[in-house]
Amino acid sequence: MSCWLWKETLILAEDYINFCVGNQRTPPSERAEAMRHLAGEMEKQYQCKFHSLLQSFLEACGSDPSTRLKNVMVALVGDGKLNWGRVVSLFAFTGALARELCSRGEDKDCCRRLAETIADYLGEEQREWLQQNEGWEGFNKFFRSSREVSQDSSMKTALFAAAGVGIAGLTFLLVR
Repeated sequence: MSCWLWKETLILAEDYINFCVGNQRTPPSERAEAMRHLAGEMEKQYQCKFHSLLQSFLEACGSDPSTRLKNVMVALVGDGKLNWGRVVSLFAFTGALARELCSRGEDKDCCRRLAETIADYLGEEQREWLQQNEGWEGFNKFFRSSREVSQDSSMKTALFAAAGVGIAGLTFLLVR
């Protein structure tokens, strides 16, 4: 299952990153559509924070954003409390990062490396957590349940609160 989980994670990451850099194709799956929706909403809600984080990240990462991104992901989940909100925040941040890198002239290979970084981390290092949470189908169930409730619901509040913890963690990691 792990190889399959890595591949599905890569497909989701590539789709979201490509979507963020302007490739407006049809999502390859319901899961990809869900990630586009949730990560996009999160990025809109935390737009100022993401912009600030990106600037700090880019100043610190040098010429290899993928390695720095991996370090941030590992440290962000260092407390062992991975959840779908944190996963969405990682996708949202990485999509914003890819968009910024492309605007600075980076090529599409950079986007692929960022997607592979997410796939390596979530699909391999966090494989057990993904399996315990029903893989990307579990994410899709989470998304469907959050869609069934209103915009002001406690589910959406909980998602963004969990993501807020992730974003706060990113802030801490990037400024130290």
